[in-house]
Amino acid sequence: MSPLEFFVDGVRVGTIESGPPYAVDWTDENPFEKREIVVQASDSSGNALRDSVILPPFELEERTEVKAVLLETGIYDKAGRPVREMPADAFAVLEDGVQQTIDLVTRETVPTDVVLLVDNSQSMSSRIDFVRRAAERLTAGLRTKDRTIVVPFNAHIGTITGPTNDRATISQAIGAMHAGGGTAVLDSLIEASRLLQNAEGQRALVLITDGFDENSTATTAEALKAVQQAQTTVYAVGIGGVAGIALRGETLLRQIATATGGRVFFPPREQDVLAAAEAITADAQNRFLVTYTPRNQKKDGLWRAITVELPDGYRVRTRAGYFAPPPPPIRPTAEFTILDDHRRYVDATRDDLEVFEDGVPQKIDTFQEAVDPVSIVLALDSSGSMKKSAELVKQTARDFVLAVRPEDSLALITFADEPKFAHALATNRTWSLDAIEKYTAIGGTALYDALLNSLNTLKGVKGRRAVVVLSDGKDENNPGTAPGSTHELKEVLALSKQVGAEIFAVGLGPTVDRPVLEQLAEESGGQTYYASDASNLGAQFRRVVDDLRRRYVISYTSTNSTHDGGWRTLEIRPRAPGHYVLTTDGYFAPEN
Repeated sequence: MSPLEFFVDGVRVGTIESGPPYAVDWTDENPFEKREIVVQASDSSGNALRDSVILPPFELEERTEVKAVLLETGIYDKAGRPVREMPADAFAVLEDGVQQTIDLVTRETVPTDVVLLVDNSQSMSSRIDFVRRAAERLTAGLRTKDRTIVVPFNAHIGTITGPTNDRATISQAIGAMHAGGGTAVLDSLIEASRLLQNAEGQRALVLITDGFDENSTATTAEALKAVQQAQTTVYAVGIGGVAGIALRGETLLRQIATATGGRVFFPPREQDVLAAAEAITADAQNRFLVTYTPRNQKKDGLWRAITVELPDGYRVRTRAGYFAPPPPPIRPTAEFTILDDHRRYVDATRDDLEVFEDGVPQKIDTFQEAVDPVSIVLALDSSGSMKKSAELVKQTARDFVLAVRPEDSLALITFADEPKFAHALATNRTWSLDAIEKYTAIGGTALYDALLNSLNTLKGVKGRRAVVVLSDGKDENNPGTAPGSTHELKEVLALSKQVGAEIFAVGLGPTVDRPVLEQLAEESGGQTYYASDASNLGAQFRRVVDDLRRRYVISYTSTNSTHDGGWRTLEIRPRAPGHYVLTTDGYFAPEN
C-alpha cells in the first residue's frame, strides 16, 4: 500500500508510511469552523482508497452563577394604593422558606425594557381600533429612558419593532397593526420572553388580548416557566366583548400576572383603558428594588420560591421565584478496545457501537483512535521468586521501554517487601534503562502497595493513563505466611475507579494470582496476559504495546447532568455479534 496522505479541507497536512496507528499532527487554527478531514492511499493494484470524516465546530458552553437575585417589588396599602416609602429594615426575604440576608433595598429608578405584546388575531377584529388606542395609551406614560419592543401576534409573532424609545417609531408600529388569523397566546409569550433575556434594567411585558387561545402548542406551565426564566413582570390587559372576557382566558391572565409579580386588568369600557394604562405605568415605575445573595448556590436548574414579607397592613407584589442556573453538562470520555471471540483486534466506527450510562442510551459526540500520548507506570515484581527469571525480566522490560512511543511518559516502580520508585514520569528512556539494569530479586510481594503507588502517580495527570504490572505470584510476605502489603485489593480497586487508568497485568508462571489480576484488568478496562515462563515475557509485553496502540476514545454528553459525585456505570456495546469491548466500567460524576 502507498503512503497515507491526510488532507484538511482539501489541503494536504501530512503523509505517513507506517502504522497503525496512522496519525499526523495538525493544528486547527480556527476550531469554531467545520472541517473535512480526508485520508487517502492506493493499494498494490493501484486502486484508490479514501475515507473522510467531518470535524464539527467547537461549541461554546455558557455557564451562569447565582451571584445575586434582584426583586422588583410593589408595595400597596390596605386601599390598594402604591406605597412610595418603606425603610429597608422592614423587608424580609425568604427563599424556599429560608430567610436570606438582604444586600440592598432602594427606590432608585432604572430604565425599563417593555415588551408590548398585542393580540392581532381575527377574534380582535371588532376591537382592533380600541386595541391600538390602548397600546398608544400604555406607551405614552413611559419615561424617555425606557425602551419599548412592539410585538404584534396572532397564530405567530408578527414584525417586531424595537427596542426603541422613539415615540414616532412606536406609534407607527402600533398604527400598522391589523386583525387576522388565529391566536397563540402561550406560544407568543414564550417568544416574547426571549426578547428580554439580555435586558440590563427592569423588565416588563404588557399583554393585551382577549385571552382566547386556539393555536398554541405550548402549555401554560411552559409559558409561565419562560417568563419566569426571563425574570419578567407581566401586566395583562384583558379586552373582551359585551359579555366580557371568557373565564378560561381570565384565569390564564391572572395566573401569569400573579406568578410574575404583575397585575391584571379587565377594562369593560374604552374610557377605562386610561385608568389601566396609568396604573400599569405607575406600578412599573414605582417599585422597590430588593437584592440578596442566595444562601443556596447550587446549580441544579430547580425552582426557588421567593416570599417578601412586610409588617401587617401592607400587600407585596413580586415575582414568585426563579429558576436556578442549570448545571454545566457532563461530558465523559472513555478509552476502549474491541476484540472478537478469538481475542483479535477489531476495527470499528461510531455506528458500530451503542453507549449506555446506568442503562440509559447515550449519543456519541466524538469517536476517534486513541493517538494521544500515554502516561505509563511500569511496576516490576522484584520479589525473591523472580530471581531465576531476573535476566529475562530485565531484557523484556528494556524491550518494552524501547517500544513505547517517544512522546509517551514512563515511570518505573519495583516491588518486593515494599514498592520503590526508580524514577517519576518522564520521556527520558535512559532513566528507565538504568533503573532496569539495577533490578534485583529478593523479599516478599507487596503487589497491592505497588499498584496503589502506581495509581497515585497517575492521579491528577491529564490525558491517557495506564499501569503495566508484572508479577509471578500473589500478595504475600517473604515466608508466604501473611499479606505482603499494608493495603488491600479493595483499596486498589476503589482508587482505580477514581484515577480512571487502565491496568495491564502480565502474569508469570503457574502460581500467579489470576483472579486478582483479571479483576484489576476487567474493572479498569485493561487486559491480562500470561506467560508460562520467562521466555514468553517478550511476546506478552509486545501485546501490551500493541494494545495501547489499538484503542479508541469516545465522548458523549451525559443525559444525567446532576453533579452529585456519584458513580455512573458505563457500557459500550458492539452491534456486531461475537465482538466485545474492554473498557472501564464507569466513572464518578463531578460534584456540585
